[in-house]
Amino acid sequence: MFTYKLHGHLAEVDERAERMFAKLTAEMAKREGVTEALKASNQMEWVRCMNGIQARAEEVVYTEIIYAI
Repeated sequence: MFTYKLHGHLAEVDERAERMFAKLTAEMAKREGVTEALKASNQMEWVRCMNGIQARAEEVVYTEIIYAI
């Protein structure tokens, strides 16, 4: 009934958001040179960079998928 439609819709939105977040995170990291080599040589810098990338990717996902509903 209604509950199943809502659950299905929310699951679809969640899946789209997760895919978009993963794609954006990978693209931004590649573009900014945040690599496994950086992770091996300077873990704190890698964490700082990835936290920033993830925060920006999250904002994009919220704006384009979550808040647009």
